Amino acid sequence: MKPHAEIAEVWPRDGRVRLVGHIHGHPAEGQWRLLLTRRSHAEQRLDYPAQVKGDRFEGELPVADLAAATGTAEAEIGTGALVGVGAGVEEWDIHLTDGEVELRAGRRLDDIHGKKKIMVFPEQRVRGIGVRPYYTVKDNLSLECRTGAST
Repeated sequence: MKPHAEIAEVWPRDGRVRLVGHIHGHPAEGQWRLLLTRRSHAEQRLDYPAQVKGDRFEGELPVADLAAATGTAEAEIGTGALVGVGAGVEEWDIHLTDGEVELRAGRRLDDIHGKKKIMVFPEQRVRGIGVRPYYTVKDNLSLECRTGAST
């Protein structure tokens, strides 16, 4: 199994998404950060400090930052709709990085397959944009930013 950031807990509340997990398959020395990459524009990234003790990591990100980045992208496009998987949707992939390696965040060591349909997290709304963590079809953790009505 490839080295990755194994997610143990996801806490979406109070305007933040808090992530707790373990670094799997890679030495955990050095300074680590949560890295969010906008899937449709990989050059657009946000990063936040992560605390690492042993192989355990913990970090959080403010959903307002994602709403602002998504809203800025919408204004730049000028169409009133976002570019992404569907109309009004942008996706951000989550990694843990030490500046040299990027470990994809996901949950693979629990023998639960198909988390996308099983584990559903609540949406938080900021400035008309809903932000929600979700597991992908490959059991990686990503964030969805959706304009318009709540889903």
